Amino acid sequence: MIIDLPSTTTSQVNSKLVQLREEGGAVTLGRVLTLVIVTDDGAKTEDAVDAANDASREHPCRVIVVARGARKAAPRLDAQIRVGGDAGASEVIVLRLYGELANEGASCVVPLLLPDTPVVAWWPHEAPPVPALDPIGQLAQRRITDAAAEKNPIKALDQRKASYTPGDTDLAWTRLTLWRAMLASAFDLPPYEKVTEAEVSGEADSPSTDLLAAWLAGALRVPVKRSKAARGVGIVDVRLVRRSGEVELVRPDGKVGTLSQPGQPARRVALQRREIRDCLAEELRRLDPDEVYELALKALGKVVRGRGPAKTSAAAKNTAGPKTSTASKGAAESKTSTASKSTAASNATAARKPSSPARKPAVDQPVSADGKAPARSAKSAAGNGAAPKAKART
Repeated sequence: MIIDLPSTTTSQVNSKLVQLREEGGAVTLGRVLTLVIVTDDGAKTEDAVDAANDASREHPCRVIVVARGARKAAPRLDAQIRVGGDAGASEVIVLRLYGELANEGASCVVPLLLPDTPVVAWWPHEAPPVPALDPIGQLAQRRITDAAAEKNPIKALDQRKASYTPGDTDLAWTRLTLWRAMLASAFDLPPYEKVTEAEVSGEADSPSTDLLAAWLAGALRVPVKRSKAARGVGIVDVRLVRRSGEVELVRPDGKVGTLSQPGQPARRVALQRREIRDCLAEELRRLDPDEVYELALKALGKVVRGRGPAKTSAAAKNTAGPKTSTASKGAAESKTSTASKSTAASNATAARKPSSPARKPAVDQPVSADGKAPARSAKSAAGNGAAPKAKART
């Protein structure tokens, strides 16, 4: 059932809720929390309400939607109450605020909060720079944002790191639950070796990929590279390097992943991309601060983007061909240097010697008047191994 209350007040909305409770027997005391959704009025508002209705089947709650309309319009509050089949297991109150009231969402929410129940604030699209300092965020124990829905997801993730306050969380982090569970389970099987380096690849603007790389860097304390995948959506590939080989979890189609590791057969696992309603339901299960998410945010600065971390010796042997050792390299350089010096010395000596001219007569040999050298003596010829002649010419 849907009841519209145009140009109304929060007092009239409360009175109508009491009337519906008396007539229909809605049990407000059965609600476990109050979920406040903050968004701009538009087509996406209904998507957020549908996700909240699905999550309310696991967590019965009162859902208050603050839909901010045109700021230049006259101040007006249009309310809508949904109960029964149109509200899942909750009761939904949609507040459309126009004009100056668009900036007074907290004042309109306070009279409608359930007494003695926790408050959770959710920004399904654009979130304030510091959710904990937002007027509605100050009313909530938990504050849920979604960096993937922002115009610049990576920049939004950096803003989450700078403004983190205990109680903050992000659906980009919740989407990693299955990935973290599968990677953790891989270490329950032998060999039990330490990871020396890791690499995570995915879409360039995927904040979940950045958070997964940061989680590995903070938890394992090893170099982690974050690279862009050639194809696929969201997170595509995770590679963990160990001494005996690599542990790899690949999901190229966004639905089914393959986990492979040395000594074990490859396993196909379900890694379907999670819907918003599933992520929201998971976040509503806890109201305490998420320390692991905080650890991942702090480790974002340790992730290497665009270039790989320094490889360990074991990884270098597995991924590269044989390399010349330092000693061999030094010996080779020494031999090359010695050979070069010897060659240079030879060239210098050769340069100092005159080139061999055409055959000339010996200096101490007499020369005949006609300019011809006399024939060598028989004795000289014999000493040179030549056959002796009968008589030397004079």
